[in-house]
Amino acid sequence: MRRRLINSTLAVVLVVIAVFGVSLVLVETRTISSSAQEKVDSEAIRLLSIVDSRLIGGEPVTPGVLAGQGGDRRYALIEIPGRDAIEIGERPDGGVIRGAAEGDNGEKVTVEEPRSTVTREVGRSLLIIGAVALLAIIAAVLLAVRQGNRLASPLTDLAETAERLGSGDPRPRHRRYGVPELDRVADVLDASAERIARMLTAERRLAADASHQLRTPLTALSMRLEEITVTDDLATVKEEASVALSQVERLTDVVERLLTNSRDPRTGSAVVFDLDEVVKQQLEEWRPVCRSAGRAIVCSGKQGLQAVGTPGAVAQVLAALIENSLMHGGGTVAVRTRVTGNQAVIEVTDEGPGVSAELGARIFERAISGRNSTGIGLAVARDLAEADGGRLELLQQQPPVFALFLSRVARSRREDRQPTVR
Repeated sequence: MRRRLINSTLAVVLVVIAVFGVSLVLVETRTISSSAQEKVDSEAIRLLSIVDSRLIGGEPVTPGVLAGQGGDRRYALIEIPGRDAIEIGERPDGGVIRGAAEGDNGEKVTVEEPRSTVTREVGRSLLIIGAVALLAIIAAVLLAVRQGNRLASPLTDLAETAERLGSGDPRPRHRRYGVPELDRVADVLDASAERIARMLTAERRLAADASHQLRTPLTALSMRLEEITVTDDLATVKEEASVALSQVERLTDVVERLLTNSRDPRTGSAVVFDLDEVVKQQLEEWRPVCRSAGRAIVCSGKQGLQAVGTPGAVAQVLAALIENSLMHGGGTVAVRTRVTGNQAVIEVTDEGPGVSAELGARIFERAISGRNSTGIGLAVARDLAEADGGRLELLQQQPPVFALFLSRVARSRREDRQPTVR
């Protein structure tokens, strides 16, 4: 690109010099020739006036007198009727510029100047024009090199940015070059880098969420299948197989929700559902895990609540809270349902040490964990709750009390049952 710019600039300058330079040389040559002709004509008239004045005054007209009054020492021939011709100076050889003047009494003065003086003057002018043209060419080349560097460097930089994007480094560079067209390209590349970064972040988040949310259903399914392999009771096999199939359906629902949220996290499929069924399903799923860990899980509170949300998402939120209690808490895991205003609340607590003060404000942030865990579970749980129009909060740090708030559908008083322990 630099070479093309230099060549094109040099070609333009050469064309301009050729057009205007030739015209200038022609004009200058004509001007010098006209000036030389005017000078010899003026000299002839001047000498003629001297001759006429001396003739009128009766003074002698001799070569010495005329030579003493000569101006530029040009060759002059004075012809006076009845007298010998008078020559002043040395007659030039070769081409000459001739000027003549005649008086009223027949006297004639001829002045000659060698044409070589005009040639020398034209040569000096050509030398000056050539020097100016050379300076113009040098200036044009320097300007083209500078402009080429100014344009080529940003293009090289933009090419490097595009290469970085192609190699998987989507960090925008936010560089601008003072050229509107190049700045526009830089804006587009930076915008593309930000979009690619968001896409990569979403993909990584989807992978992390999937690995975290699929782990618990797969573990529970594995335990059910183990129960089937170690028993010979057909009724137990059927019961465990039925539970395993329901867990497979939950697993399918988890995958579908993950894919839906990856496309649009705001997308929800909220319906009215019985909260008891979701709680009961989670209790049955987590009791074997709690027993194997030497822990217990109990449920209490108001029954017969109906809430607005996605049952699968609510089940995943409860699973994340129970798993968090098993991993970080201690003692019995308690699940409690209650009503506050027009909302149904599910609380999960345990008898562990709770959440530290410095961790409490950031407990729902990604990669924030009190122990060596992924720090994803509670963040995903809050996202799922908010996608259905609910909210997940830490009501109490010690002992820890996590609460899921959902919109409630009111039922008649006869259908409301008193709080019970399950």
